[in-house]
Amino acid sequence: MSRKVNEDILPVHGSNFKKPQIRPMIAEYDPKQHGVKTELSDMVLVKYKCEKNEVPIMLTNGSTLPLVERPNDEEADLYNPFEHRKLAHPTSDIDTLIHLLKGSLGSGILAMPVAFKSAGLFFGLFSTFFIGGICTYCVHILVKCAHILCRRTQTPSLGFAEVAEAAFLVGPESIQKYARLAKATINSFLVLDLIGCCCVYVVFVSENIKQVADFYMDPDWDVRIYMAMLLPFLIVFSLVRNLKYLAPFSMIANGLIAAGLGITFYYIFSDLPSVEGVRKISSLKEMPLFFGIAIFALEGIGVVMPLENNMKTPTHFIGCPGVLNIGMFFVITLYSIVGFFGYLKYQDGTRGSITLNLDETEVFAQAVKLMIAAAIFLTYGLQFYVPMEIIWKNIKHMFGAHKLMAEYALRVTLVSFTVCMAIAIPNLGPFISLVGALCLSTLGLMFPSVIELVTLWDQKNGLGRWNWRLWKNFFTILFGVLGLLTGTYTSICEITAVKNGTNTGY
Repeated sequence: MSRKVNEDILPVHGSNFKKPQIRPMIAEYDPKQHGVKTELSDMVLVKYKCEKNEVPIMLTNGSTLPLVERPNDEEADLYNPFEHRKLAHPTSDIDTLIHLLKGSLGSGILAMPVAFKSAGLFFGLFSTFFIGGICTYCVHILVKCAHILCRRTQTPSLGFAEVAEAAFLVGPESIQKYARLAKATINSFLVLDLIGCCCVYVVFVSENIKQVADFYMDPDWDVRIYMAMLLPFLIVFSLVRNLKYLAPFSMIANGLIAAGLGITFYYIFSDLPSVEGVRKISSLKEMPLFFGIAIFALEGIGVVMPLENNMKTPTHFIGCPGVLNIGMFFVITLYSIVGFFGYLKYQDGTRGSITLNLDETEVFAQAVKLMIAAAIFLTYGLQFYVPMEIIWKNIKHMFGAHKLMAEYALRVTLVSFTVCMAIAIPNLGPFISLVGALCLSTLGLMFPSVIELVTLWDQKNGLGRWNWRLWKNFFTILFGVLGLLTGTYTSICEITAVKNGTNTGY
């Protein structure tokens, strides 16, 4: 390997020359692969002359870390990442809006009435719009930082974890060494969140099937038996390795959910009681449960960057009104309607999923439970695909020639883990709140704020007048930490209470 040094870039040994434009790239030479192991190397090392084995020749003495020259402000301003995106099938604004709605409207909407039960009727309505507004604003922050970092690193597009990595790489020198850790942390929370959602899906499907089976066949089995019975079907579904084969199931699931929600609305709005006598605001002790469920339902930050990266006109995503604002306003409004009127209808009897409250003697009500259960079951494969890809991408190099068998073994193990977790925690409401508080408060609130601070820290007037961006992000992070701690603690207490038989509210 060549160890040639570019004198224009590197300082003379022993001199006091300062290197303001040189940034270390988190990468390492892999002698087996004859190349550099890093995703960002493709992004920033293309400008450098390479030897035959594609190893950059600009190396410091005694180090294998390539050096990245950060472009100055003028160069960054001249680079337009949107012009360099090579998309085979870019999506229009309408297509992106539809995908955003599909990605944000999930099983969480059926849990909104029980969230209102934990917050109170009017306080829940106010808080849903408040939390939805914060989540939407944090998505704006993330996308704006992605655009800034695309210009600085001169790359067309970045994913969520890559935005964090790039922010640390071009940020203050003292935190550059944490770039890989930032990427790994976000990927870890994404995996935890999506695996947690898969666990919620198992509970959700089993609860709805149990209600129908108990009414028509009267087996009176424990819900855990239904979860165990789902395992072989979920394993078969999870062995599908190509995403395009899961797309038809997703289309069927969307149709079933739409029909099920329509029938559910019919039952909710039939003979609505008066708001008199319904709790307008709940106790402080119950509110953290609302936070966890609401953020689980409303937070769709995981789908944002892939959607924006595939747009024909990315500037329309966060404009005014913009695809994001229109989509999130519709989502927040719909969730508020379901939560408000669902809790008003069933009040203290509201259960973890609104479908579980539907009249068992009505054929259509039972059909809704089966339709929604089938839709969520069909969505499981798509939900499972993303965490599986993240995990497999990071460990497949360990298995040599046995990659295929190892991948199938990992798929079976992960599916079995989700079912075992669901069996261990079969209480839908607190389980949803736990996933939302633990994972989505970090992904949706805390990480975007940290990324903005790191991205703008070294920029002239980057923090704004009187450092208002610093204070704004500080309070957002504080809100996320508060929700994380209180929501997680309250959810675990509720789960423990139900296990001990002292609470059956969910």
